[in-house]
Amino acid sequence: MSDVATSGVQQVFQLKSASVSMTALELYFFDNDRFEETLRDKISQAPGFFRDIPLIISLEKYEGLDSELDFFKIIGACRRNNIHVIGVRGGNDDQRRLARGASLALMPGGGQRDRDHEAQATAEKAESPAAPPPQTIVEAPPTKIISQPVRSGQQVHAPDGDLVILAPVQAGAEVLAAGNIHVYGPLRGRALAGIHGAESARIFCQSLEAELVSIAGHYKISEDLQDNGWKSAVQIQLRDDLLVVAPLDKA
Repeated sequence: MSDVATSGVQQVFQLKSASVSMTALELYFFDNDRFEETLRDKISQAPGFFRDIPLIISLEKYEGLDSELDFFKIIGACRRNNIHVIGVRGGNDDQRRLARGASLALMPGGGQRDRDHEAQATAEKAESPAAPPPQTIVEAPPTKIISQPVRSGQQVHAPDGDLVILAPVQAGAEVLAAGNIHVYGPLRGRALAGIHGAESARIFCQSLEAELVSIAGHYKISEDLQDNGWKSAVQIQLRDDLLVVAPLDKA
């Protein structure tokens, strides 16, 4: 008699929450040829960063509100370049219907237009005033501390708070955090802070030698960084949708 039969039914799977770093593509308008040309140009700047990444199509700033989007063309162009479209954020009812027809996940929008739309839909359904939410105690997000060097090929992930690394981050390594990233040594690999969209997140390091840095999806590659603060102690932050590098002693 088999072990499965003697010990009962074996569990097939278990569902658990997971925090995954994803990139959003803010679409302003869609032209098939220009879309793929621009996509290839972006990928050429940091091919290792974009290969096989999950992608969200954001329609919060899309101008063609009355036009039908061909999501299959968008998905095809991305797949030809090893990028996987998994969902759509924002958009009107027709666009979300088309996205559902292309088997894409639907995610709530964060733009003002989407918030107004959702608020109107909620108001139409409401029959009585909502009860005040219960008071909750908000705890500070945890900080993950790494004391060993992060070597090439390794990934260190702090999905809920800050990440502090008391050693070098080698080339080919990747460190990610929902909050700030502190590297008390040379940063030679890739550092992605604010991976859930926190634009106030910052990156601090004792020697900037990074392959790529990113805050809330805005990134710069090595070639963009070498003219400002290269191989010195800096902090990197987001100002007006631009990554700004400043010496730590002048921050």
